[in-house]
Amino acid sequence: MCGRFVSASSPGEIADYFGAAMVGETMTEPNYNVAPSVPVPVVAQSEDGRRLDLMRWGLVPFWAKSVSIGNKMINARVETVTEKSAFRNAIKKHRCIIPADAFYEWTAVTDPNAKKPRKQPWCIQRNDGAPFAFAAMFESWRDPDGDGSRLQSCAILTGPANAAMEPIHDRMPIMVPPDMWDAWLDPTDTDAAALLAAITAPPAELFDIYAVSTAVNNSRSSGVQLLEPVAPMTTESLAAEAGAAGEGRLL
Repeated sequence: MCGRFVSASSPGEIADYFGAAMVGETMTEPNYNVAPSVPVPVVAQSEDGRRLDLMRWGLVPFWAKSVSIGNKMINARVETVTEKSAFRNAIKKHRCIIPADAFYEWTAVTDPNAKKPRKQPWCIQRNDGAPFAFAAMFESWRDPDGDGSRLQSCAILTGPANAAMEPIHDRMPIMVPPDMWDAWLDPTDTDAAALLAAITAPPAELFDIYAVSTAVNNSRSSGVQLLEPVAPMTTESLAAEAGAAGEGRLL
């Protein structure tokens, strides 16, 4: 799955990289800990070409009665996305790309002094400095009790992990290679299953993965310091940490 990611590139940089025109409210501050329900940059296709806009992360189906359903719709599994009622319209007609400078995933580390494991966050980046192009889809929703205005929201597609990600998690975001951007964004091509079958996982050697501070675990944490590498937490280091704290109390 993908529950947090980094959106630090400027709108201009994103627009240039994806060959898109900026429209709407696209001027946002860098976000090093993007959490569900916030606006995120999205590249989609319009009659005039590719456009870069902001959409709420967490897809709200057009038939939903409340926007709250989007809180559970941040990801869609590639294996079932064409079948699920919440996604099957969007995946056929409203595909898009969510640019990401990095994303986070977690592993559980046994804490000998606690009942529950600790969560070690890992940062995953491309080692060439380019952004990831997450395969995504969007939907337009109108609040039946509102003023008639529309909300655009999106979800990220996930699939099996590649060799680089497997030690951390069994799933990862689907990533659209540049030679498939046109096809993926084409709203006239409704054969989503064929498009998804044509996307292969990026090579493991493209990924740079390292441990980061547990500050990332709090969705309110922010700042570029979240990307700084740290020594990964281990069961042994947690035991030593607890032992040192115990000795300090004895003193």
